[in-house]
Amino acid sequence: MMQLPIPARSWLFAPGDSERKMHKAAASDADIVIFDLEDAVTEQAKPLAREQIPALLQAHADDLARLWVRINPLEGSHALADLAAVMPGRPGGIMLPKSCGPGDIERLDHYLSALEAAHGIESGSTAIIALVTETAAGMFTTGQYRGAPRLVAMSWGAEDLADDVGASENRDSDGRYGFTYELARSLCLLGATAAGVVAVETIHGDFRDLDGLRERAIQVRRAGFGGMLAIHPAQVDVINQAFTPNADEVAAAQEIVDLFAANPEAGTIGHRGSMLDRPHLARAQTLLKLAART
Repeated sequence: MMQLPIPARSWLFAPGDSERKMHKAAASDADIVIFDLEDAVTEQAKPLAREQIPALLQAHADDLARLWVRINPLEGSHALADLAAVMPGRPGGIMLPKSCGPGDIERLDHYLSALEAAHGIESGSTAIIALVTETAAGMFTTGQYRGAPRLVAMSWGAEDLADDVGASENRDSDGRYGFTYELARSLCLLGATAAGVVAVETIHGDFRDLDGLRERAIQVRRAGFGGMLAIHPAQVDVINQAFTPNADEVAAAQEIVDLFAANPEAGTIGHRGSMLDRPHLARAQTLLKLAART
């Protein structure tokens, strides 16, 4: 199974038709930068974006592992043109929007294999993150991605899903996502876990609301997400901090790991007034691995 070779806490979008914003994103502390050919670029500007993105990739050729591209959906007139334009620049990965299931990943894999061969790129080296809940159909396949080629991460979206189902709003009166969209988040998390890839939280649309972003990022990290999408460089540090275990968390996890190591035959161990069992150990080990990667 393909794994991300770099941290993947913050995934920062930059519109492909703006050289300034792409350079700024590439210079940020984002773990992964996504040059966008889809939603952030108008129909008229897509040809310009296809010219500018390869140039930006070439300008940052020493940092390609973290420079990715979001193409347009496979079911449309742009995806092949997008890939043909950007693959000579050797992006680290491709974001596939509106994925309806593992068949879409397999189809994209075929396209990428042909383009890698054509441009002397190592076969299979271009990774994929899939946006898996942007259509109603995609909601029903989130648990089927295990073994999908090149897939390293899955994320979800609420805006396109609302459009697809004809909703006028995707949030309740208290500002929280409605049931359907919370379901989309959960299905993404469960699907990514089943597939053995990173679950990535969707955007926090108000880039000025850093306190709200921090609260949400901490919440979804505790739930199991490994990273979060960003739409502005100001969000990157908040996301990176939220998805990096702090010293107290690391110390507590190490204490649990050491306790079980000292009692290898124990199934449960009393600790600080509570009973710990093997799932507690597994969670502690996961946190330490996350801390080591960041």
